[in-house]
Amino acid sequence: MFSGKVAVVTGSTSGIGLGIASALARKGADVVLNGFGDAAEIERLRSHMEAEFGVRVVHDGADLSRGEAVRDMIARVVATLGRIDILLNNAGIQHTAPIEAFPVEKWDAILALNLSAVFHATAAALPHMQQQASGRIINIASVHGLVGSVNKSAYVAAKHGVVGFTKVTALENAGTGITANAICPGWVRTPLVEQQISALAAKEGTDQETAARALLAEKQPSLQFVTPEQLGEMVVFLASDAAAQITGTALPVDGGWTAR
Repeated sequence: MFSGKVAVVTGSTSGIGLGIASALARKGADVVLNGFGDAAEIERLRSHMEAEFGVRVVHDGADLSRGEAVRDMIARVVATLGRIDILLNNAGIQHTAPIEAFPVEKWDAILALNLSAVFHATAAALPHMQQQASGRIINIASVHGLVGSVNKSAYVAAKHGVVGFTKVTALENAGTGITANAICPGWVRTPLVEQQISALAAKEGTDQETAARALLAEKQPSLQFVTPEQLGEMVVFLASDAAAQITGTALPVDGGWTAR
């Protein structure tokens, strides 16, 4: 399906990003992984994906909290792999605290990675996609790009920003062969969410699985976690020719969270 195409997936050394990168590689795309972690484990993931799917897989360790580093990464991708067809902006961090107690440095870090990195990567990739007259920009926002939650001011602000930025990207490139869409997952059992489950378990004096069920019951009516594999298949669809007229959307994958 994507043979000869190049996909960049940020924050893809674990969790949602890794699931998406695997789905794209499975469909024949050459993939650029990005993210921090143990170098040996990242190399294991990279080489395994390359061998399993018979595609080119490279890792770029760019620090996406720095705009110049984001743009340099896109330039390296084009110089090394020759093109960029799919840009998947996924990298993100989280911190929770009431607004009046929210650390300024945490606010700045969340906005830099969760929102500004999306801008820089998109701005750097668009000229190459425009020259090709084709491209897919897919941003992993969050259900928090559509609704709010207490103690998550920076994350909610950033993800709402991603949804708005996606709409503008779509409008500016309508009719060019380039689409831009946001996926808005509910609870996915990633390392980031696992930390929140652990915090809830500690607060309530309960075990991890009981805390996980309580987390789901509060927001997600399906009482089931969204999986990285499901999000990967959603990305595959949005990157396909079948989705050529889907652009500027924010698509919830949230087990009914936003239906309430």
